[in-house]
Amino acid sequence: MTNWQTRLDTLRAACHVPGASLAVLADGEIHEWASGVLHRGTGVEATTDSVYQLGSVAKVYTATLVMTLVEEGKLDLDAPVVDVLPEFATADPGATKVITPRQLLSHTGGLTCDFMYDGGRGDDCLANYVRAARGVAMDCPPGVAVSYSGVGYVTLGRIVEVLTGRTWDEALKERVFRPLGLTHSMTLPEEALSFRAAMSHLGEPGAYPEPAPAWDLIPRASGPGARVIASAGDVVRLAGMHLGGGAAVLRPETVAAMQQRQVDVPDKWTVSADGWGLGWTLYDWDGRFGYGHDGAAVGQYAYLRVIPDAGVAIALTTNGGGARRLYAELFRELLEELAGITMPEPFGPAGQPPAVGIGQHAGTYRREGVLITVTEDAHLTYEFVDGMKDLSPPIEAELVPVSETVWAATGAGPSFSEGWMPVVFAELDGHDYCYIGMRAAPRI
Repeated sequence: MTNWQTRLDTLRAACHVPGASLAVLADGEIHEWASGVLHRGTGVEATTDSVYQLGSVAKVYTATLVMTLVEEGKLDLDAPVVDVLPEFATADPGATKVITPRQLLSHTGGLTCDFMYDGGRGDDCLANYVRAARGVAMDCPPGVAVSYSGVGYVTLGRIVEVLTGRTWDEALKERVFRPLGLTHSMTLPEEALSFRAAMSHLGEPGAYPEPAPAWDLIPRASGPGARVIASAGDVVRLAGMHLGGGAAVLRPETVAAMQQRQVDVPDKWTVSADGWGLGWTLYDWDGRFGYGHDGAAVGQYAYLRVIPDAGVAIALTTNGGGARRLYAELFRELLEELAGITMPEPFGPAGQPPAVGIGQHAGTYRREGVLITVTEDAHLTYEFVDGMKDLSPPIEAELVPVSETVWAATGAGPSFSEGWMPVVFAELDGHDYCYIGMRAAPRI
């Protein structure tokens, strides 16, 4: 096997990532490496047992947890959510009656993502969040398209609580962490105090970022979609359970069902997705099937890729800087050596972009928390509004065509590759949408 410690050290430094951990499951064995520091202010060294915030990789954990309830006959994926959670509601009464857990798992329920609400630190935080989200505008009608949804996963977490009589945190520990022996996995920030915890770092591309103003910037209520804290090794142990047919947690047929494609994805670049299963992002590498997930947690970024026909799982956890570039370069080498897979080239326009105009796509698009304006001279303004108004200044970007419906925006942050942010226009169910960050914003 290639000297991955040297490659991790070299690439991490080149990408200005303060600290990172890498874990690989191959030939039935787990290999772990670490590089850099957990906190640039203290200089604490990153180690293989260090824990990182996984961001949206938490959705895989929640999906796995939900499927244990499906196996027990406590939850029907295709029955309306309101059958088990009567307090669930959306701004559209008709949609409320038909949205299903299957749609929430596959991001096809039409619920939005960027509804920021702090439900408090108590055990009622998810219940508080679900009540507060009742009047939030939907991205699109249920079943029409994929639109990445944090609200949907908080709702799934609340379903778990109602059906188990336990908090989401407790249920995840009892049904997933403990059966798999995940000793370096947790959900609450105070639990991370017993471990070497990575600090988030924030800053401009091209230089090492500085420690964030606070370690924990995510409300407890966001847990089911955004808050699992774990070592890279524990992440591949979870993946190994899925590779092994669900041993100790799920049945083989349930594991297979989670990997079945539920929906195609118009934006195939933001998280490298070709489709979505039940919790899993699905990939097609020239006919080779894979699944996984990406995660971002305000300065920490995590990446998980699983190649079932090779029996390989790879997890990378980072604490800031050019994490996306590190992922792209490191995983390109890893997937080639361990599974013979060639990853697609990084997203961006061709040297000679096609001669197409923005034309009919110019206009204003809005979803909860975000206002997007596209002008006829191909300028994009991405502005946070509503409850997210003060999150950050507006993003101003020029659009360069990749095709008639796919454009590359300049000035992207560390979540995107090589400085280009995908902007995808799609007509769905007779309405126009703009996809940024896998979220569908309807034209207004």
